[in-house]
Amino acid sequence: MTDHTHHVHTETADAEHARVYAFPTATGGQAEPTDPSEVLEAELVDDTTTPSPVDQPDTPGTEPARSASESVAWRPVLPTWLSDREEFREATRWALAYVGHSAAYHAVRCPVYVARVLARVPHGSWRLLQGLVRWVTDAEGRPVRHAAARREDASEYLKLATQRDGRVRARSVVACGLSVAGVAAVLTGHALLPALAEWAVVATAVAGLGWLGAPADQPVVSRAVESTKAPKLTSNIVETALASLGISQINQALAKGGSGIGFPKPISRDGKGWRADVDLPPGATPGDVLERRGKLASGLRRPVGCVWPESDPSEHAGRLVLWVGDKDMRKAKQPTWPLRNGSAVDLFQPQPFGTNQRGRWVDLTLMFVSVAIGSIPRMGKTFALRELLLIAALDPRAELHTYDLKGTGDLDPLEKVTHRHGVGDEPEEIEAALTDMRGLRDELRRRARLIRDLAKKGQCPENKVTPELANKTSLGLHPIVIGVDECQVWFEHDQHGDELEDICTDLVKRGPALGIVLILATQRPDAKSLPTGISANVSTRFCLKVQGQTENDMVLGTSKYKQGVRATTFAWEDKGIGYLVGEGADADIVRTVAGLDGPTSEKIAAHARTLRHHAGTLSGHAIGQAPEPDETRRDTLLEDILTVVPETEKKVWNERVIPRLVELRPEAYGTYSKAEDLTAALKRHDIHTGQVWGTTDDGKGASRIGITRADIAKTVAQRNRRGEAS
Repeated sequence: MTDHTHHVHTETADAEHARVYAFPTATGGQAEPTDPSEVLEAELVDDTTTPSPVDQPDTPGTEPARSASESVAWRPVLPTWLSDREEFREATRWALAYVGHSAAYHAVRCPVYVARVLARVPHGSWRLLQGLVRWVTDAEGRPVRHAAARREDASEYLKLATQRDGRVRARSVVACGLSVAGVAAVLTGHALLPALAEWAVVATAVAGLGWLGAPADQPVVSRAVESTKAPKLTSNIVETALASLGISQINQALAKGGSGIGFPKPISRDGKGWRADVDLPPGATPGDVLERRGKLASGLRRPVGCVWPESDPSEHAGRLVLWVGDKDMRKAKQPTWPLRNGSAVDLFQPQPFGTNQRGRWVDLTLMFVSVAIGSIPRMGKTFALRELLLIAALDPRAELHTYDLKGTGDLDPLEKVTHRHGVGDEPEEIEAALTDMRGLRDELRRRARLIRDLAKKGQCPENKVTPELANKTSLGLHPIVIGVDECQVWFEHDQHGDELEDICTDLVKRGPALGIVLILATQRPDAKSLPTGISANVSTRFCLKVQGQTENDMVLGTSKYKQGVRATTFAWEDKGIGYLVGEGADADIVRTVAGLDGPTSEKIAAHARTLRHHAGTLSGHAIGQAPEPDETRRDTLLEDILTVVPETEKKVWNERVIPRLVELRPEAYGTYSKAEDLTAALKRHDIHTGQVWGTTDDGKGASRIGITRADIAKTVAQRNRRGEAS
């Protein structure tokens, strides 16, 4: 026995020695552990072979110093419902409504309560008398005495009987004393108290007897409010739900006693629900749980719309944040949208876009961003786009360009305020939209040059549009917001798709800093419907339900699916609910404003039109102003110049080209009167004029602003090659 014990101890020690120490080899690698005797002999011969520890001992003072911010996580002093103004108002309204409803409910039923009390007074009096007799006669000890008599234990029975006699005598004296005192109190009160007080005492006594006589299942007062509060979330419930998901790492951890699942923070109330922070076992990720959201809801015995698992990138890849709401998110009452009254907004400031699971508003800043919205059909994509455009409309400085390529009129409520408005995918609508987008690209270039000039003068230190610059109408740097529903119609167009894609890509990349916001919505978020050049550069993304990982990452960004941000987990009933990913922010689950239908949108747009009328910013389609003739057809300025300037004229003055253009197309060039007019028109095509030497009519030489025909011909040739390639 001793030898066996010694053998086991030796093996354990050898294993521990092999685990703790690794021995360096001649090549710098790690050799296999050797026999302990050989190690001891080697250490005696050569001290250089001393093993180096692999697991550092837990010695006090060996831990690196940490700052207070690294070791302490500060929790808010006040709960969110008390520190957040909107939640405090909601809680106050609920409390007042609860008290008011309860008071009114019971006031109406007071006669019923009085009748119930009077009817139960005899039964209550009988119960009181019964209780008094049982107490005086020591009825509670009767079973014990009977048991002693059945056992024929004379000594114990006599002992219990003697004790009972003494107790009865004492209680009888107390009962008689209380009875005499009660009668005396009644007589004294009748002689001294006013009638009102006497009736109050009688009413209290009667109410007490009636309450005592009420059956347990039929109380006197009925409930004014039936509680529908969700059950409290506990660690046991969470572990049971996680065990039902069929994730091997979780099942293995729970099989070992649950030590592999941790709760780093207490489970607590968070908004209108419960929040549980869970450390999943090694190898398990929040994404595994997200894929099984339906099973998780089943394990928690809650509707799917109440269960919202999320990852917590600020901690580690195994941290799961489980929020379980009291009510289904899509059915819960949403706070009133602060912008529903049509008050003016500032697009440079965050504006409420939707509410999260906890019922709190999630803000979105439209300036300096471009937005992509994607989902399968009928999930609320167009409603989300219309809401963003309504927010933009409430800033009277913003110029709106709206295009409803689905053709159903979902964006028609904005006609009151929009500068350009298109509906449908007919050829003339596509041509008009293309002309408008070309003009916006030219506007982009103009703004870029202007910003550069202002920066040189010290008036634009950030090299981007600021609120101060946007307020100066003379600069023309007001916000421009472009909303396109079903944008895939543009990008898949057989003739103009490539050009529209190039323009939109340019606007997405350079537009935000120059005050141009492009919002694209599509129900087919694939590489063709939402080109990679656009999807990779949009800074704000809103993705409602999609079918697969590819569509998810196309809208939300590369690798979002692997990070646990999965719009594929939304149910068909989760209309208007999606993941919002802002620039530099974590993904939020957001529910767009409910009830923002067509008539409501028209009311808000009417308020926006009033704001614009007072500000003097109504223009274009909103006031019935049709596009200029040169905006409704293809711009042929370069081709027309080549027509009126022969190849023999290598360079020519602007003042000589303009009369020829007016003679060729007076309806298009009749407004050109100065050399600067042609210079400005050529800038839209990235062609710059310069000083050209020529001869005046009287034969004198002079240098004036002019063009080089070869530059015009080169640009036209390049554009034609692009058209043939498409």
